[in-house]
Amino acid sequence: MDDIITKEKIIKYLGITKEALDKVKSTKMDEARIDQAKDFLDMAERYFSDANHFYKKDDYINAFAAVNYAHGWLDAGARIRLFKVNDSRLFTVDD
Repeated sequence: MDDIITKEKIIKYLGITKEALDKVKSTKMDEARIDQAKDFLDMAERYFSDANHFYKKDDYINAFAAVNYAHGWLDAGARIRLFKVNDSRLFTVDD
């Protein structure tokens, strides 16, 4: 498994998820569900932090898992419109 999850792959997905985090932070959240939106964002940021922690320790398997959880929280928030993003490259939403 270690040869499938390479340093280059982790760097790629950390970059994509960082871009998605930045996009969410720069767009509006659903004001009627702001507490839920903030919770989703908080979970994404925590998993992203974990991913970076594991990456720095050369633990690519756990880094890959954590970065995917981070992006999953962002994507789920976008999909249920907690985050008002219109970017089908980063999220499973319609442009």
